[in-house]
Amino acid sequence: MRVGVIGVGHLGKHHARILSGLQGARLTAVVDVLPGRAAEIAAAAGTRPMADSRGLLDEVDAVTVAVPTALHREVALPFLERGIAVLVEKPMAQSLAEADELIAAARASGAVLAVGHTERFNPAVSAVLPLVTSPRFIEVHRLGVFPERSLDIDVVFDLMIHDLDVILAMVRSEVASIEAVGVPVLTPRYDIANARLRFASGCIANVTASRISRDRVRKIRFFQPDSYLSIDYAAQEVEGWRLVRRDGARPSIEGGAIPVERDEPLRRELADFVRAARDRSMPLVNGEAGRRALELATRIAEKMESVV
Repeated sequence: MRVGVIGVGHLGKHHARILSGLQGARLTAVVDVLPGRAAEIAAAAGTRPMADSRGLLDEVDAVTVAVPTALHREVALPFLERGIAVLVEKPMAQSLAEADELIAAARASGAVLAVGHTERFNPAVSAVLPLVTSPRFIEVHRLGVFPERSLDIDVVFDLMIHDLDVILAMVRSEVASIEAVGVPVLTPRYDIANARLRFASGCIANVTASRISRDRVRKIRFFQPDSYLSIDYAAQEVEGWRLVRRDGARPSIEGGAIPVERDEPLRRELADFVRAARDRSMPLVNGEAGRRALELATRIAEKMESVV
């Protein structure tokens, strides 16, 4: 598959690094509005630099889009309309209307549309997914130090949306109600946020995201009848504990570390995208999944605005 990378900043440079050596892919070019940046990443990846993504339209079978969120629709749409597979980074668009345009264009042309929710490809998440059967309470902490990027969006769309996608994949129930608060601290946008989500199934999720913390924390915990599961995204570590009942004996708590085959989530994501583009099959995180996460993030952001 001939693949191009559009936008080689903080994340896009890693797209280029991985795709340059990924089996089944040939990195055709990298694109960036900063010529020096494009040249630097192209040299490191063994490909050629370009300044305008439109120059790729006749040269690729697939592209990844890692430009600022406000440009996702503008950059991705021409490729989808041509039937060219697109992986667009999260959040998939600046608005639900723009997300719907991308989904409609992909549907009309038959193009594969994937959304870059990389945590879904975290081996720790893959290990836990089949074990989460009836979650009743979910606790999430995603805390990071102040970034030099993604300041065009608030922390809900920058960080929390990762966990919203994972939660929606695990719970598989409609969100019935939302409580949310946010605080702008170092920027005019919300830098720390907390949301309490109540699902129709009865599950409650308490989700905290911050980009002004001194320490980096990325953990999610699932509580369900007779069991508890904990994921450390960054360390790719999982713990599981369960209540074991035996006839005539006191119940006991058993468990511990669950084996995880560590791997780079972004490499797994890009391999999934290339496979889907080649086979014209469904990627793990398709446009509809990306839209669901964006819709929930939007509802949370609106709820935060309503309590200011």
